[in-house]
Parts: sequence; C-alpha cells; structure tokens
Amino acid sequence: MMLPAFGADLAFRVRAHLARHDRLAVPLEGRRHAAVAVTLVADDERAPCFLLTRRAPRLSSHAGQWALPGGRVEPGETPAAAALRELAEEVGLAAAPSQVLGCLDDYPTRSGYVITPVVVWAEESTALRLDPGEVSSVHRVPLRVLEHPDVPYLRAIPESARPVISIAMVGTHVHAPTAAIVYQLREVGVHGRATRVDHFEQPVFAWR
Repeated sequence: MMLPAFGADLAFRVRAHLARHDRLAVPLEGRRHAAVAVTLVADDERAPCFLLTRRAPRLSSHAGQWALPGGRVEPGETPAAAALRELAEEVGLAAAPSQVLGCLDDYPTRSGYVITPVVVWAEESTALRLDPGEVSSVHRVPLRVLEHPDVPYLRAIPESARPVISIAMVGTHVHAPTAAIVYQLREVGVHGRATRVDHFEQPVFAWR
C-alpha cells in the first residue's frame, strides 16, 4: 500500500484508525507509568516520518539507547500531557493537545514501566532544540522504513520464551520497546490492522 504524503489525509487516516482501535491498557501493578510521544513529522521532501532520539550517554538508566521522546507520567498528569511535556523538554517541539491523534497499546517493560504511546501530529518541526542532558541526537525516520519486508525482525533468546523484536533503521537495529511501538504505529495507525505488540520481548541489555 502506498503511503500518503505528509498532510491532512494522513493525519485523518491515523486519527480514524486509532479511534477504532480497541486499545490495550495494562494495569500498573506496582510498575511506574511512562508516556512517549510517537511524533509524526515531515522531512525536507515532505515524506512522513517519526522522531527517534538517542538517549544521552550519562543518563542513570538506558543511557545511549534509541528511544521515543518521553518519560514518567507525573501525579495528576494524563499520558498525553506527559508525552507533550517530554516532547517539548527533550527536543524543543511544542505541540498542543489538539495535535494528539490518539494512543497505541500500553507496553510493559522489563525495567518496571508501563509505557503509553501517544501519537502526535507535528506540522511544524523544523527548529528542534535538544536538551543535551537527556538526548544526544534526534532523527526523522521515514515511515517507509517500516514498510520493508523484513519488518519486524524477530529472534529467539535463551532467557525468554517470547521473541525479541527489532527493526533496522538509522544504520542499526532498534529494539523494543521502541521497535514494538513503531511497528504497531505501522500496523494500527497507518494501515488500520488490529495488531498487538505487548508479547514482543526486549533484548536482555534493556531489562535493567
């Protein structure tokens, strides 16, 4: 299926697909709640992309790993509000609540979080300003990368009965939770296919 150009048709499609999706909400059960901004932007050719960051190397957890802008949901804060706040803090992109298209399934992590992915439409994203204490780089990854026939790449590990998911992008393989979330963006958000991703495993290095 051809991807539409970045514009109103794509925003309408993703919003409609997310509205119809029977979203999986995972109970915290002692875990911490986090939210990430799955931010749809355009590249210089107006091709649809999402923002991917590399976490700063001196962070206390998950340093140097590939991630979506996001962080902990504060008391009294909604996941959408947390995702928008983190998006502004980490990469300097201010988005209004009206730019939230919907949410994907919650993803429980091995390190003790339940992540709520919030899909955000960012028409203007040219002047990104990184917080170097949190982010070392930010990349616009074309959605067409997710359409490659090798997506998703699944492998077995001896430590788990669940398959580890990864996706080739930015010159490497990006793993869950980010890979699981953007794969569901492709399946549910772009194509409207009912697809769960909470059963996909993370690599062992991400369990801490």
